[in-house]
Parts: sequence; C-alpha cells; structure tokens
Amino acid sequence: MGRTPRRRTLQLAAVLSAAAALASGCGGGEGKVAAVPEVPMQQDVGAGEGRLDLVVWAGYAENGSNDRKVNWVAPFTRATGCHVAAKVADTSDSMVALMRTGRYDGVSASGDASLRLIYGGTVAPVNTGLVSGYDDIAPYLKQQPYNSVKGRMYGVPHGYGANMLMYRTDKLQQRPTSWDVVWKPDSPAAGHVVAYDSPIYIADAALYLKAHRPDLKIRDVYALDGEQFDAAVELLRRQRPNVNQYWANYLDELQSFKSADNYAGTAWQVTANLAATEKAPVATTLPSEGATGWSDTWMISSKAQHPNCMYKWMSWMATPRVQAQVAQWFGEAPANPKACAYTARGFCATYHVGDPGFYRRLAFWRTPTKDCGDDRGSKCVEYSRWAEAWTQIKG
Repeated sequence: MGRTPRRRTLQLAAVLSAAAALASGCGGGEGKVAAVPEVPMQQDVGAGEGRLDLVVWAGYAENGSNDRKVNWVAPFTRATGCHVAAKVADTSDSMVALMRTGRYDGVSASGDASLRLIYGGTVAPVNTGLVSGYDDIAPYLKQQPYNSVKGRMYGVPHGYGANMLMYRTDKLQQRPTSWDVVWKPDSPAAGHVVAYDSPIYIADAALYLKAHRPDLKIRDVYALDGEQFDAAVELLRRQRPNVNQYWANYLDELQSFKSADNYAGTAWQVTANLAATEKAPVATTLPSEGATGWSDTWMISSKAQHPNCMYKWMSWMATPRVQAQVAQWFGEAPANPKACAYTARGFCATYHVGDPGFYRRLAFWRTPTKDCGDDRGSKCVEYSRWAEAWTQIKG
C-alpha cells in the first residue's frame, strides 16, 4: 500500500468512556435535551500564526515522509507560512480525547465523533464564508445531522464513502441485490460472512429492518427507540453464527477475501480495488436497502491557538487539486467534485462522485444520542448502550 492503513476500530474501554461522556454531553438527563454550548464563530481571517496542530486520520496530512511524491503539506506551508504538526489517531475515540486536551487546532472528524465534539463545546461553528472553495463542495454533504446543528455548520466536508456489499463472484454466482446475503440464515454465504467490528454496525442491522420490518417504523437508523434497538440487536445475534470475521482493519478483510475464507460482507471500495489489483474475484454493489457510510469533516477547536492557520488549512484542503491528491492516496470520494479533473481516469466513477442519487441512499455514520431528533423526544437509545450490546453480541 505504501501508507498506514486506516483503522476505525473501537477499543472497549475507550468506547465506554467516550460513550459516557457523550451521554452527559448530549443526553441532558431523561426527557431533556442539552443545548449546544455557545462558542463564538470566527468573523475574519488574518495573517497565519506560523503553526498548525492537527489531529488526523493516517493519510490526511501527507508531507512526503511516506512517499516523496505524495505531499500537500509542504506546498501549504510555502503558501501560508503555517508549519503543520499532525498527530495521527486511529480511532474516533482517540480523536475526541485528543481534541479535549485543547492542544490542537483542528481535526478530521468522522460522523461517529463529530457530535461529541459539538455538544461538548470542543469545536466551534465554522464561518463557511471564510473558506474559499466551500461553495464547490457537494451540497449533499452540507447541513447534515453529523456536521451541523440547527442550521450551523461545524466544519468543512472533506472525504466520504459507502459501506458497500463486497462479494466473491466465484462463490456467489449471481450478483446480490439485497443484504439478505449477510442476514439470512440460509444464505449461500453462511459461515463466510464478514461484518464491521464496531457498535456503529448496529445501524446496518437497523437499515435492513427498516426495509423488511415496516412495523418497526424505523426512520433513522441512528435514532432507535427501545423496541427498534432490541430488534436490531436480535437480528445481529441471529447473524452471529454465520459471521466468520469481524474486521476493523480493512487489510485483514482484504486478506480473507483473497484467500476465499469469506464470501460476502460490508467493505469499503478501496478494499475491493486492492483485491481486484491482486486478481481476487470480487465485486461490490449497493443493495436495494441502501447502505451505511462515513463522511469526514474538518473541524476547528473552540480553543484553537492558531485559528487563522486552521481556516487557511480548511480552504487549502477544499481545493480541487488537493482534494484529488488526498482522495486517491486515501481511497475515498472527494467532497469537491471539481477534483475529478485531476484524478486518474475512472476514479470518480468508481467512487460515484457527483452522483447525489447514490449518496442519498446512504445513512452516514452519526453518534446515537437520547434525543431522537423528532416528535419522540428523548426516547432513543444512546451510544453507551450500543457499545454494551455490541460486546454481548460478539461474545
């Protein structure tokens, strides 16, 4: 690969700790929803402060040290005078913990971390009018439940992707059109199913039930009331005997598909691309029920010591050329469709860039809270219970 693989695995102790913090920050007590802390929004961008401290996913702030041809940090420093110090975090929980120290100016947060940062007052709303290139970012990534609250954006969308259904074409003779292949006990993939190793995978079960159990009236797979949550957990328990691997590192999943240990399951497109280059007979599809997905957002700390450099960084990372560089190195869709003019042939088609219909079929990760976000009020199951249930499901 030539780069550190992306990991979103959640260590149990960190999960429970972070979940408790989320509950206190977003729950507001039974029947009460906490307000978002008032954090001032920057009104102008002046000269850079000469330094920028970031918390990032591996591959998001490349300076040529991994591959001398892959470097968008040095040109940024030359253009702005802001010297970048990037701290790589391999889980969303680590990102939240690091940002809470107040030592970092910004973070490339995923949807399962961003609400914790917003409700905890750790990040500030972003004045998108100060970010050049913001208008070019795909509209379906803006004003989303995972990066905005009450119409205020708390970041600049960066890269995103779908949790696709990947399958071995030599083991499944017909292209699956439904997630039945991973949920049905008599599936041709039974005993060779892979699933993502995280409490957030409970949302995948809810997504399937949303289509096949209309009586549950699931509207939002991240806002599940008690009955809906219990049904999703039960589905996961029934699936457990058919699961051959829970993966957190996509390279582990890649190996299992190459060796034909597994036939079908949730995967990122980058995994399928790598498998195909190594001659493994795999393909991906977006089933009739849709899929979950992830979308990353650049967020600025409410205690940023170098706020001007952070705004300059967000503008830099929104430019088409840089978006293209990161997307191809990391393996994701760029938030700015204009990046496609600078990517390899076929890249944007593979990642469905500029196809809002495709991404409207995705439920992007969002941290579950008590607040259902609708007329049910605070009757939804919060993240701490998702984490507890996941531990029990896996056994």
